[in-house]
Amino acid sequence: EQLPELHMHFQAQSFHTSMYASSWFLTIFLTSFPLPVATRIFDIFMCEGLEIVFRVGLAILQMNQTELIQLDMEGMLQHFQRIIPNQLDSGPDKVIQAAYQVKYNAKKMKKLEKEYTTIKSKEMEEQVEIKRLRTENRLLKQRIDTLEKESASLADRLIQGQVTRAQEAEENYLVKRELATVKQQSEEASGQLEQAKNTIRQLQQQPQAKGAPRYSEESVLQLETELVQARLKEAESQCALKEMQDKILDIEKRNTSLPDDTNVARLQEELIGVKLREAEALTGLKEQRQQVRDLEEHWQRHMARTAGRWKDASKKNTMSELQDELMSVRLREAEAQAELRETRQRILELETQNQIHSNHLRRGEQESRSHQERVQTLTVQNKDLHVQLQEIKRRQAEIECKSKEEVMAVRLREADNIAAMAELQQQISELEIEKEEEKVQGHLNHTDSSQYIRDLKDQISELKHEIFSLKGKRSLANQPSFDGIHIVNHYVGDESYQSSDEDGVKAPTLQDTQPRSSSRVRLRPNLGDTDSEEEEEEEDDDDDGEALRLSVPPSSHKSTTV
Repeated sequence: EQLPELHMHFQAQSFHTSMYASSWFLTIFLTSFPLPVATRIFDIFMCEGLEIVFRVGLAILQMNQTELIQLDMEGMLQHFQRIIPNQLDSGPDKVIQAAYQVKYNAKKMKKLEKEYTTIKSKEMEEQVEIKRLRTENRLLKQRIDTLEKESASLADRLIQGQVTRAQEAEENYLVKRELATVKQQSEEASGQLEQAKNTIRQLQQQPQAKGAPRYSEESVLQLETELVQARLKEAESQCALKEMQDKILDIEKRNTSLPDDTNVARLQEELIGVKLREAEALTGLKEQRQQVRDLEEHWQRHMARTAGRWKDASKKNTMSELQDELMSVRLREAEAQAELRETRQRILELETQNQIHSNHLRRGEQESRSHQERVQTLTVQNKDLHVQLQEIKRRQAEIECKSKEEVMAVRLREADNIAAMAELQQQISELEIEKEEEKVQGHLNHTDSSQYIRDLKDQISELKHEIFSLKGKRSLANQPSFDGIHIVNHYVGDESYQSSDEDGVKAPTLQDTQPRSSSRVRLRPNLGDTDSEEEEEEEDDDDDGEALRLSVPPSSHKSTTV
């Protein structure tokens, strides 16, 4: 409206507004104009708003209209980038004054703004819708790829299952044939064996003649050989029969490991349905294409037939128009039928996909239910195992407590036994001491020391008589001198008093172990006289023990202790 000629020139050169004005509105002339002009415009923008930007832009276009009309697109770009900034070096007053002289309709600007906002919002909505459609298209393509892969995998599984079953059937047939052959051989061998046994039995039952035997030994050996061969054949047939049975068991195990017949049958039904729908769609598409081709040929023949006839006649024109309309209607009908067939084909494809998806979902639900049941069973088993573990821990704790109690009881019993043993040992030692005391006391009570001394004196007198008798037999020169007899009376710890010479000899060995108090009587006979002088010394001390000792001079090297 402000500059129509310049607008027409821009349209003719395909010079859009965004090519020169985008930097004005985005940077508020900071990158296009000199800094003083840009700062002045920015100050006005801060005060009055966005209106100054439109005014300055229109003022610049009005100031350079004549130059811009004469330039092409590249020249206009260079003019906006180089010449216009140089024009504004003198100062911003001229541009600001021209901008305030520009007049425009504010209401129309608001209306244009609203329209622009509406267009942008529609474009955004369209972009969102396009993005959504693209996303749906991508998802549908992914689903189609997935379904194609699933269909291919199902077909492969079906083919593999059929091939495996065919192989298993062939193996079963071969095994059955071998089994039948082996059974037949076994029956034949059994029959031959039975026949040989019957022959042997008949030969054994037939009486022999007095003369030569009826059958020769060669026939008997031949029969025995046949019997051995029949038994070997029977054993071989039994081995072969066992091998066939093992093969049959192996094949049955492999058959059990194969997928279920119901799943294979369901997959076969799904594949057959998909193939039938695809065949129907292809057949319909071929028919539609043939119909369109026939109509096109008919239309071409009609055009060739009516091309050179009476172009000016009204009736012929009317007839040709009607025929043209008829052919066009037929073509539209054919196109509509083709679209209908395509729609039906699409519906069939969608139904097939829906069925495949439903089957997939059903299988997934079945697997999910089976997994849930397994999880439940595993959970129950886990709970049972946890309960058992707790019970085992409790029992283990009880056993440990019992073992600790038993160990403590054993230790207490051992301590009691040790204490009892110590007490018993102490009692034994006390009893032994009492016994020894009783022995000593009884010995002291039943023995008279004076009587014991008199007995010793009697023994001494006997010894003196023996000495005198020896004196008479030997000469005085050869006779050893006798210094004297020492009698020692003492008590010995736990030994009883001695009453004989032999017991008296053993008594001095205990004098070193026990303390003693002795009363000694010394006898010193004179060998020149018949009478000997006796010296008795009695010393009574403690009541520990008594002993009597006889001593001779050292020259005799003899001593006797009683």
